[in-house]
Amino acid sequence: MSNPRIGSSFDEFLDAEGFRDEVDGLAQKRVLVWQIERAMKAEGITKVEMARRINTSRSQLDRLLDPDNNRVQLDTLQRAARALGRTLKMELV
Repeated sequence: MSNPRIGSSFDEFLDAEGFRDEVDGLAQKRVLVWQIERAMKAEGITKVEMARRINTSRSQLDRLLDPDNNRVQLDTLQRAARALGRTLKMELV
């Protein structure tokens, strides 16, 4: 009984199971949320203030900061970055 998964990488497993895009997307979103929250904390910006700065509701900001919600628009991320004096950088590698 040979296990076909032995010796394969985790990326190969995700590809084979069809989960790689979902896992990559969630990982990227979690990193962005972590960076936004860290910048907010460093600058003493509350969620209410952040929502005002990006011209959205507090509930919409909560959805943006939910690391499990990968349904976020690029322009929302760009506004969040600008509100923190940062830029959003994305690239294909």
